[in-house]
Amino acid sequence: MTVTVLTGPSGVGKGTVVSRLLQQHPEIWLSVSVTTRSPRPGERHGVDYWFISDAEFDELVASGDLLEWALVHGIYRYGTPRRPVLAALQEGRACLLELDLAGARSVRSTMPQARSVFLMPPDRAELERRLRRRGTESEAELARRFRTAEEELAAAPEFDEIIVNTDVAKTCEELVEFMGLSPGNAGRENQPD
Repeated sequence: MTVTVLTGPSGVGKGTVVSRLLQQHPEIWLSVSVTTRSPRPGERHGVDYWFISDAEFDELVASGDLLEWALVHGIYRYGTPRRPVLAALQEGRACLLELDLAGARSVRSTMPQARSVFLMPPDRAELERRLRRRGTESEAELARRFRTAEEELAAAPEFDEIIVNTDVAKTCEELVEFMGLSPGNAGRENQPD
């Protein structure tokens, strides 16, 4: 098994796709990132992210315990703890990392065997609509995310695969195929042959 990195701009539906994918394929191990930002409504510590202080993040960086880390939107830091990823690989599990562009680029340099997918919106207007529909960011934050999205969209050709997220079910099917998983794997890992 190898690591698959999933990237795309804020609002493209990464979280929705990953949630559906894990429901259908519980054998996939999803890395939980650390972040210095505060939780959004409904987010849970240790499930959606590990929400940590700046000092705790500094310790992880200094000790080399992050596979990658980045400053996102010029404000908050996000990172991928190294040890859980390596443990999941040793167990032979399909590993999925949901990362921003900078994180994906870092993983490419530290784990060249990792495969990468860029999740693309159907168009820019739909991306803006999805971001606004979330209702979690101020106008200033939305403007910052739109600027960042333009840079991210321009980087799509750097990735091994580009999947346009027009339909969550179809997007999951394409991602499963890219990861080399059987469409019928869901729930079979505990069943006899």
